[in-house]
Amino acid sequence: MSVVAIPTRRHPGTRPNRPRSAPTLTITLDLVPGPLSPRLARLVQLLGELAESGEGRLRTVEDLAPGSRPAPIPVGGGEPPADAPHVRILAGSRMVRQGDRVIPLTRIEYELLVFLAEHPRRVFTRLQLLSSVWGYEHAVARTVDVHVRRLRAKLAGSEVVTTVYGVGYRLADEARISVDHTR
Repeated sequence: MSVVAIPTRRHPGTRPNRPRSAPTLTITLDLVPGPLSPRLARLVQLLGELAESGEGRLRTVEDLAPGSRPAPIPVGGGEPPADAPHVRILAGSRMVRQGDRVIPLTRIEYELLVFLAEHPRRVFTRLQLLSSVWGYEHAVARTVDVHVRRLRAKLAGSEVVTTVYGVGYRLADEARISVDHTR
């Protein structure tokens, strides 16, 4: 088993650093005994090249202190926290319910929520959202930010929309959301 931690670099033209710990990318590979497949061997080679270039560090599990091994993160299909309220989109009646409560959304907030719910695990730029949800690209890209902020406020208690810094927005992995096209 191998673990690779690659700290991210600050690129020119980005915002000043915020006070937070240095982000890392941790890749855990559970390897079976025997030779590596050509694709997996190439991945390990590329990770080694990144480490050699000084952009990251390559560490194996044996290099980590006991008890400091990162917990595995479920990829898609992980069960959301039980205390998070379930958001249900009733597409036929254009209603959104959070538990027993009906959430009043504007047309754009509703369509933005439905669009993200129907495309989970996919990141969209502001321009892609303007084109897909609003139907045009002539508005200021920050218009999307305003609608996302309002949607988050109305769905308080449910982590539904995640910001991917420097890229755009996506449906949160832990979002408890479903779209019912029959009602």
